[in-house]
Amino acid sequence: MARCSNGLLGLLNAGVLVLALAVLGGGIWLSHRAATTDCERFLERPVIALGALLLALSLAGLAGSLCGASCLLWLYLVALFILIALLLVFTAFAFVVTNRGAGSVVSGRGYKEYRLGEYSTWLQRRVEDSENWARIRSCLRDGSVCQRFGARGESLQQFVTNNLSPIQSGCCKPPTGCNFTYQSETMWVKPSGFNATNDPDCNTWSNDQRALCYDCQSCKAGVLANLKNDWKKIATVNIVFLIFLIIVYSVGCCAFRNNRRDNSYPAWK
Repeated sequence: MARCSNGLLGLLNAGVLVLALAVLGGGIWLSHRAATTDCERFLERPVIALGALLLALSLAGLAGSLCGASCLLWLYLVALFILIALLLVFTAFAFVVTNRGAGSVVSGRGYKEYRLGEYSTWLQRRVEDSENWARIRSCLRDGSVCQRFGARGESLQQFVTNNLSPIQSGCCKPPTGCNFTYQSETMWVKPSGFNATNDPDCNTWSNDQRALCYDCQSCKAGVLANLKNDWKKIATVNIVFLIFLIIVYSVGCCAFRNNRRDNSYPAWK
């Protein structure tokens, strides 16, 4: 039983090694494909960094547990402890900043509309930053979300009963309060003599398919609504991953004690 923890730690890290190779391979694939959009360039570096980190940790854990390298195993445990702490902080932060914000139900409509002021101040600052929003807007355009949405060719009655995604509702159409005339999903006619309303998005809206409502406050709110849903899913996955890491850390501590005991035990005994 004395070496059971070492073998178990080696087995767990072998699984992490396979995961690391898969993540790293995905990041390298992203970097070598035709990465012409900001979205692809934004994704590839974090994926490669995560894969490299998991690879280094798994190799250190394997060497420390199976080869009896106490110094290497100690460094592995320190790095693992820091990773656990960072994941705990990120998970708590994700739940806090996504606690506020929800779409507003529109009478007679199947979709919701989103307002930027309903979300946390930290999230609002992220999308109100001009450089950040330029990258996000590029992702929305390159992703052709509104172009696919506008190709449905639905009637007004069909359109108003749709359960639109936050981005479709906020970025691909004007706010309902503007009272524009429906032509198609992404084509709306301003009424004659239209004047500015209390909603600046009504003036921001454009029938230019490259513009639409990408600079609207409602679009930024739609992006945050989508981000909120994604972060909550990630935070939930993080909790499961944290439980796994804590188990690995506990087994690693047992393996470290085994290594120290073996290294300090006199050979003649």
